[in-house]
Amino acid sequence: MTPSDTLQPRLQRLQRRAWLVGLVGVGLCVVGYFLHPEQFFRSYLIAYMFWLGVVLGCLALLMLHHLVGGLWGMVIRRVLEAVTCLLPLMVVLFVPLLFGISELYAWARPDALAGHGTEQFRRLYLQVPFFLWRAGVYFAVWLGLAFALNRWSRQQEQAQDPLVIHSRQRRLGLLSGLGLVLYGLTMTFAAVDWMMSLEPHWFSSIYGFLIVAGQFLVAMAFAIIAAFWLARDASFAIVTPPALWHDLGNLLLAFVLLWVYNAFAQLLIIWAGDLPEENVWYLHRAHGGWHWVAVCLIVLHFAVPFFLLLSRQVKRRVQVLTLIATVVFCAHLVDVFWLVMPAFFPGHLHVHWLDCVAPVAIGGIWLAAFLWQLPKRSLLPWHEARLQEVVHHG
Repeated sequence: MTPSDTLQPRLQRLQRRAWLVGLVGVGLCVVGYFLHPEQFFRSYLIAYMFWLGVVLGCLALLMLHHLVGGLWGMVIRRVLEAVTCLLPLMVVLFVPLLFGISELYAWARPDALAGHGTEQFRRLYLQVPFFLWRAGVYFAVWLGLAFALNRWSRQQEQAQDPLVIHSRQRRLGLLSGLGLVLYGLTMTFAAVDWMMSLEPHWFSSIYGFLIVAGQFLVAMAFAIIAAFWLARDASFAIVTPPALWHDLGNLLLAFVLLWVYNAFAQLLIIWAGDLPEENVWYLHRAHGGWHWVAVCLIVLHFAVPFFLLLSRQVKRRVQVLTLIATVVFCAHLVDVFWLVMPAFFPGHLHVHWLDCVAPVAIGGIWLAAFLWQLPKRSLLPWHEARLQEVVHHG
């Protein structure tokens, strides 16, 4: 099923608007760079990590679906595949951060780590050439996984023999099992490199898991929003019964719990240890207005979606479920802001206009590229025999 005659114009209109918003945002970011170069790199890092999280979260969800199956993945599979095709764009968008390494990371400045007991190890790890080499490895792994998954999926779609289709699905499952391990490892190290090392004298063994859980959550929220938007077309709506939205709502609830579990586990371990080199990270975020950001996250990123998604009726009402997903999606941007910005303004809440413009700029370009990728293939994998079960599911 390719986009229908009614859906295609909607995609094109939204794409044009996304390009317009993105280009205006880019223009404002350029102005912000010349006016406030340090702030530009900080805001750009927040925006980049947020949208990269959506892409990698969709890659992880796609591999999870190939590995375990399930009717929930049939409807959102093409959405996830289209998002993973944006990884080359994320590589290009990573380039501006290369020019701001010394502005963002204290360890990139001469003698920044002097006078600390772990100086030797950190000097070996936190070096700009090694930092860039690791980034290249991360992107190579992610690009390789996305390329293989999309290529084999396309071959599966073109096959006619059921045995060939089954063989391709088995290959996708095997790759996804290995891919989830590689994704977990590379994203953990990338989170340490690009976010945790903003405060190089602090460390947490759970930090990587916290970032991965957040990426799963924001990707699931985006998939629900995209499926709702596509389901407004009659040809797509026939495969989205209430039971399907119920399954997607259950997954969103599961990822909300996964995120809050990792966030609370990190807080509990650091609070129980009560070591100065560990609790300083929370002290930077507990004063001067940052605690209100934390309260906002507790309410919008956990409490509201958690209690609403406990209701079966809420999960089966697509409009309400999409509204919850939208709240979670926006709250995750606040979460990334809370993880990054206090490193530069400890104990003092600081919100700059670039913090709002940079996510919109990258988001406009990102959304336009996504809408360009989405119609390239059928919106549903009709070659999958299991897809017919979706129509009768529930």
